[in-house]
Amino acid sequence: MSTAPIAQPGKSDDSKQRLLIIAAAIIAILLAINAVLLYSYTQRSKANTELVGQLDETEQVKAQLEKQYYEALSQLEEMRGTSEELDAVIDQQKEELRAQKERIDALLRDRSGLDRARNEIRQMNLKVDQYVAEINQLREQNEMLSGENANLLQQRDGLSQDLEKERLTTTQLSTERQQLSYERDQLSNTKNELERKVNLASVVKINTIEVSGQRIRRSGKAVARRDADNIQQLEICFTTMPNEVAPAGDEQFLIRLINPQGETLAIDQLGSGVFTSAASGNQMRYTTSKTLDFDQKTGNACAMWSPGQTFQPGNYQVEVYNKGHLAGAGTFQLN
Repeated sequence: MSTAPIAQPGKSDDSKQRLLIIAAAIIAILLAINAVLLYSYTQRSKANTELVGQLDETEQVKAQLEKQYYEALSQLEEMRGTSEELDAVIDQQKEELRAQKERIDALLRDRSGLDRARNEIRQMNLKVDQYVAEINQLREQNEMLSGENANLLQQRDGLSQDLEKERLTTTQLSTERQQLSYERDQLSNTKNELERKVNLASVVKINTIEVSGQRIRRSGKAVARRDADNIQQLEICFTTMPNEVAPAGDEQFLIRLINPQGETLAIDQLGSGVFTSAASGNQMRYTTSKTLDFDQKTGNACAMWSPGQTFQPGNYQVEVYNKGHLAGAGTFQLN
């Protein structure tokens, strides 16, 4: 009969102990790994939570930005249409707001720029309030200017009406002055015509004219001569015709002696001069003059012409004028 071998206790315990140590080490390693994974998960979860929070806040800021931006645009658009100047200011302000919104959008794309974006939004709101205040001030100024312009237009219209009244009055006065001037000219012409007719009617006409050549003897007596080289002076005698229109009193007669060459004999020192012809208005020379006390009836008068020089032979003309009109004329001859 055989017997079973008896185990050795020392070797079995050592194996179990080694197994227990290995198991404990594995468990410790697993626990450490779990701890690391748990910590990493916890940190990642926390980061994700923060990121989600940041993303939510960014979206909120974006929504706030969009809302305030478009509200500002709407508010500015409501102020449009008052004047071209205000419309130009509004366009400029809208462009400035657009540029600022783009800057804020750029800040919101970077998570670190959230606070700066909020500050920019606050600045944008302040700027909108400033824009609105400026536009309201400009509108008030425009309304005030419009009122002043209306007053100026009213004053201008009043002045225009006054000027038109003055113009009409001036035109009327000018027309009346022209009419009065025309009537005055007509009256003056009528008066001058009447005066001319009266003057012409009052001309004392000459009936006969006689001219004789004379030579003075040593005794002082004048004798008649017909030879030109033997004559020292000419005596011109004329007879006037009656004229009841001419007033009684002195009447002056101007005598023209015209030589054969058609020249008027005249020497200023001997009483010659110039008169105006009533017929032509021209200036004419006369030889001598004679004043007659006219009594509206027939009268006789003689004038002497002693030039102190030799006379030329030939046919002479003699003209007598009264009041500028030719009163009578005749001829004479010197041999």
